[in-house]
Amino acid sequence: MRDMNIKIVNPCSEKKDFCINCNSHFKSVRSSINTVVVSKRFLRDLKDQEKAHSIVQNVLDCSHLELHELHKFERNINGNLIFRAKKGQIHIVYGVDKRIRIVFLRAIKNFAQYKKFLENKKEILRMIARTGNRKE
Repeated sequence: MRDMNIKIVNPCSEKKDFCINCNSHFKSVRSSINTVVVSKRFLRDLKDQEKAHSIVQNVLDCSHLELHELHKFERNINGNLIFRAKKGQIHIVYGVDKRIRIVFLRAIKNFAQYKKFLENKKEILRMIARTGNRKE
């Protein structure tokens, strides 16, 4: 999926009002992120590449206007930091892997399915591993 054409700019370089609420786990790695990877499952969940691009860009831009619970730290799975954001009823699950890439994993509408996915550490690790050397 190289056609998303995502530009990575670090919004943390200039402090804004919402930076006060930024999760310390995310803040510690944000300036080092230089690669964005979007899993095929994330795109399949949304069924709309334009919507996927918009969500990815909003997460990268730390847009609190579009997203709620942005950069909510969920867990550390073998050195991979897993976060969540919400857009309406959609739970966007993404992580920062050991190579400091931000990997968008799933976009789940059902809270119970979201919780079930989050508990499945093996599946999350498999999804991150499958992204391999893919770049967006």
